[in-house]
Amino acid sequence: MKRIVDNKYLLVVNAISIMVAFLTHFPELIALSNPYVSDGLSFPGMHWADVGNEVLFTYVSLLLLFFLNEAVFHFNSDMVSIGWKKMLCAFVLTWVVSNLLGKCFVYLHQHFDIPAIDAMLHHYLHPLRDFLITCIVTGSCYFFHQNRMSRKMLLENQQLRTENIINQYEALKSQLNPHMLFNSLNTLYLLIRESPDKARHYLEELSKVMRYTLQDNESHSVTLREEMEFVRSYIFLLQVRYEENLQFDIQISPELLSRKLPPMALQLLIENAVKHNEISNRRPLTVSVKAEGDTVEVSNPLQPKRGGSAGMGIGLANLAKRYQLLYKKEVSVQEENNRFTVILPLI
Repeated sequence: MKRIVDNKYLLVVNAISIMVAFLTHFPELIALSNPYVSDGLSFPGMHWADVGNEVLFTYVSLLLLFFLNEAVFHFNSDMVSIGWKKMLCAFVLTWVVSNLLGKCFVYLHQHFDIPAIDAMLHHYLHPLRDFLITCIVTGSCYFFHQNRMSRKMLLENQQLRTENIINQYEALKSQLNPHMLFNSLNTLYLLIRESPDKARHYLEELSKVMRYTLQDNESHSVTLREEMEFVRSYIFLLQVRYEENLQFDIQISPELLSRKLPPMALQLLIENAVKHNEISNRRPLTVSVKAEGDTVEVSNPLQPKRGGSAGMGIGLANLAKRYQLLYKKEVSVQEENNRFTVILPLI
């Protein structure tokens, strides 16, 4: 990641240096392309080699100034804080070094006959160009630093949000498991007293259910196929308890089995249907599980227990929040024609 950021930094620094090198010598380039303009701008006797050397020197000087600021003040690092004092120091240092580099170039031109522009106007413009170059270099460095700090802050905030979502999700999911375990152990306790052989079979299916719960403890999504395999084992546990008084109508399109949803979502809805409705010889309960389109729905007739509490409790609210945290999707709850239906989006 750091190498990618450094490569981008080098590309941007080079792009700025090339652009500024040409722009600062734009009058000379115009004058060179038109001799009449050259005389009017007081650039007599100027050649392409002179201007080209000036542009190259400016480009190299800009690169040196950028890397000097990086080496001294670490503008490209998100581990340091850049305040107004450092910015003032960077500005002064860049201006002084830019001026010294200009003097060095003039010295090389005078003593080693390196091509350069000798026009008086060009020399008068040097202080202004040094000032503009200083502003551009220090301003760009500060922008790099602020941009890098902003990216770091955004990344940290995103990581915090992700960790918060995971923590909320795990907290919500952890509240669902004890309900199923408590009911299953209670049924197993009764079976051990009444039918040990049936209790052993029940215990085998219960172990499959618990194994699924433990294996998917770290998973935020499971396929509908995996969820239904788990649900069928869970249904077996329920039907051992309620026998013929509890029936299930399952209709699932095969092409939807690869779609995803939160683990134990269907189990929660089935458990709620059993928990909040009367199930007896007088009033048997049939729970419907249907998957079509982009949703799976669990519905049952409303036959509340006498003295039972209204509503579906914390489980359904937690499931809705899990969907919101994981997928930004809403769970639909409908109560009409004396039926209670929960519709879950399939991802």
